[in-house]
Amino acid sequence: MIKFAFIIHPLDLQDITKRLKLFKLLPDRIVEGITRRFPVYKAAEIRGIKSPWSETGGWFLICPLTSRQMLELPVSYVTRRIIEAGKLAEKLGAGIVGLGAMTSVVGDAGVTIARHLKIPVTTGNSYTVATALEGTRKAADFMGINLTRAEVAVIGATGSIGSVCAKMMAREAGRLTLVARRRSRLERLARQILNETGVAARMTANIKEALRSADIVIAVTSAVDAVIEPMDLKSGAVVCDVARPRDVSHQVAETRPDVLVIEGGVVEVPGNVEFNFDFGFPPKTAYACMAETMILALEGRCESFSLGRDLTVSQVEEINRLAAKHGFKLAGFRSFERALSQIELERIRAAATFRAQSLTT
Repeated sequence: MIKFAFIIHPLDLQDITKRLKLFKLLPDRIVEGITRRFPVYKAAEIRGIKSPWSETGGWFLICPLTSRQMLELPVSYVTRRIIEAGKLAEKLGAGIVGLGAMTSVVGDAGVTIARHLKIPVTTGNSYTVATALEGTRKAADFMGINLTRAEVAVIGATGSIGSVCAKMMAREAGRLTLVARRRSRLERLARQILNETGVAARMTANIKEALRSADIVIAVTSAVDAVIEPMDLKSGAVVCDVARPRDVSHQVAETRPDVLVIEGGVVEVPGNVEFNFDFGFPPKTAYACMAETMILALEGRCESFSLGRDLTVSQVEEINRLAAKHGFKLAGFRSFERALSQIELERIRAAATFRAQSLTT
């Protein structure tokens, strides 16, 4: 049996203080200064992942840096801490290690980390894309949005996840808007999409402008703070928030009952799974980036499958095929760390319909 390890980290200081309550009494910067010096450690052993073809298990490993620290501290320091976690994975006997949340974003998206380890590394981004787009399609269908006529905005389009989401959406969407800060990268991506699909995508750095007319939003930035606020969104829109930390403000859930916000990349894991670690999900469910590492272990594919910033459509399609083979599947709709019931979904659709009718009368 090939085992795996998956590196996670506290998304923010609240993740730290809810476990170490004494730190609530200290200023944020002091807490960050203390915890950044914590050693990497094994948080939990994972057991019971079993498909019709094989089985696996592994470990969650903690790199004790928050999302903000991973962006603000020197890249060399952050990379070294992630490599330390990778070395721990090697000692434990993992055959492959996955990078979670911001550990997959820092520097060159895992390439340098892989060079310093004896085992392969994957970011999990390929399966994250596959599940995010599957969830988006299903959510759009539920809300009565015809994808072939819809305007789709990809926020953070030039990143590794955003660019392949944009390329795949270009095949299906009525209109496509690419949103990112750097014009040169936007132009390069737009040329690629035009050459590969014949679709002329619109480009902008103005998030709010793009959101105003978007029927479907795929949010995949590396921002530390929310970039999508309640008044930005069109009534009846579907927003798939793939980012960690979240791109969508929690106020959207509180004040926009006519908008469907879903989490991207949450899947059911086959077998009698015991994660032995609470990351806020129901039993037997995990992020797709975690699941990609599990899938590769189950398949015996000890290779750096998703690495660097140049994902391909073929990688997404291949990992999706392997996921189906081993029994992984989308875990319904989740929003802001909780499952949406059918009643809640119906309520959102009804609110969007009511608002649309109000605007036309």
